[in-house]
Amino acid sequence: MNSQHAARQRELEEKIQQGERLTFDDGLFLDEHVDLLTLGRWANLVRERKNGNLAYYNTNVHLNPTNVCVYRCTFCAFRSDLKSPRGYTFTDDMIRERVLEAKKQGATEIHVVGGLHHQKPFDWYVHVVRVIHETWPQLHIKAWTGVEINWFSYLTKKPYRWVLEQLMDAGLGSMPGGGAEIFDTDVRAQICEHKADGQSWLDIHRAAHELGLRTNATMLYGHVEQARHRIDHLCRLRALQDDTGGFQTFIPLAFHPENTGMAHIPKPSGLMDLKMIALSRLMLDNFDHIKAYWIMLSEKIAQTALSFGADDIDGTVVHELIYHDAGAKTPEGLTVDQLHHLIREAGREPVERDTLYRRVIRNGADWTIGEPLCAPESLTVA
Repeated sequence: MNSQHAARQRELEEKIQQGERLTFDDGLFLDEHVDLLTLGRWANLVRERKNGNLAYYNTNVHLNPTNVCVYRCTFCAFRSDLKSPRGYTFTDDMIRERVLEAKKQGATEIHVVGGLHHQKPFDWYVHVVRVIHETWPQLHIKAWTGVEINWFSYLTKKPYRWVLEQLMDAGLGSMPGGGAEIFDTDVRAQICEHKADGQSWLDIHRAAHELGLRTNATMLYGHVEQARHRIDHLCRLRALQDDTGGFQTFIPLAFHPENTGMAHIPKPSGLMDLKMIALSRLMLDNFDHIKAYWIMLSEKIAQTALSFGADDIDGTVVHELIYHDAGAKTPEGLTVDQLHHLIREAGREPVERDTLYRRVIRNGADWTIGEPLCAPESLTVA
């Protein structure tokens, strides 16, 4: 390390220790010049400042109601054509079966995302939410990414706020963070040129926050993007969070190239995964939580990430298809005991949360909701 870089690194360490906000240029230097162990040490300082020794998880199931999709994103291994043998669409009875299975398992959340079926009207997607809610009203429904909301707006010729209000009336409780990918226009043109652009994604999440809906945020890394695209993405998320306070957690998502149109690109290394966790924790000073999504990272990397800035390991994640179709080798679900073991082995204290980061008080498959685990910033409601 030359003297100029050493001085810059000392300057950044001082800013982080003092809790000062990092700039775009700071982030770029961190990404390009600071070694992983140093990033991890700094990120762990911020992580423990915000969440102490706690590591959160939830008991959840996934529902991907259809894989038929109008878009042909280069990075996607999940989508299918309507007439393909791989194509499927859930019936109401299949949805109810998944919900009742979730109830039996004691799940507190169902995570719903899928393809954009070009023969299904917006009412069908509302109906999916309504069937879930009517089958088991206690189950929190986290559903439809910003890309799906954009599609619904296109179908109905209605503004995002109207679309979200219909879904909330049917039982929607919050939104996942998928579809953000990388906000940069040139990168999106290479990996997902036809779907909602980065500004639309941000506008949709702003509208959700203004309605009081909490949402998550993501970034897909390890494909054609560069450091400047990643830091720009994080800064744009941070700016929206400054305005609304509506984001709950950030999830860096590793690109899985297998079975995609980008299969020639090597999968991100475990070192890259940890670097993205640490960078996210350092740049997103106004996010309470950083999640290490074990389905994508592997259990071992997710464990290690709990010392590199992450404070959440996601949940039981039963019936996840999207990343397994892209070659993920992780199990298709973990038990609560397995999650506890992963967290304790990493030296952290496991705490079960619900979707809105409130403590879950559990008695077998039965549960109630306790106090907030980390008081969120007040939402700015329009």
